[in-house]
Amino acid sequence: MTREVFIAHVEGEQEALRSFLLTLCCGNKSEADDLAQDTLVKAYLSSAGYRDKGRFRSWLFKIAYNTFLNHKAAHITTGTLDDARTLVCHKTADDGFEHQDLYLALRTLPPKERSAITLYYLSGYDVKEIAAITETSTDAVKKQLSRGRDKLKEILKI
Repeated sequence: MTREVFIAHVEGEQEALRSFLLTLCCGNKSEADDLAQDTLVKAYLSSAGYRDKGRFRSWLFKIAYNTFLNHKAAHITTGTLDDARTLVCHKTADDGFEHQDLYLALRTLPPKERSAITLYYLSGYDVKEIAAITETSTDAVKKQLSRGRDKLKEILKI
């Protein structure tokens, strides 16, 4: 893939990538921006291996997902909604706090469940695509979605 083709692909997917990472980072814009930058660097360095077999977005999200997991591996944040409130950075992207409860609730989920919920409900991927991005089985994705939904219902009192 040439530099120009890569840039053209990224320009079309950059907003979706940032939204995906912003949700995974529970509204922490600076963390999401750092991960987006890391993702784009990794994607560019790996772009010679991209063979246009699938959607560029799926390939890019797979890199973003792995970057997120690697970043979170050292300090996984799970717990209760009150625990999450104490960890929230004052620099959230959602200044109006419209989605703050959702970000806080997502913060309490393990990273794999958070990723499955984000990819399915906020990015519109189906179970099979999520399995490809996260390199797991479709059954594992279904379990992550089910567990994540159950936990969110409990936390958000839905």
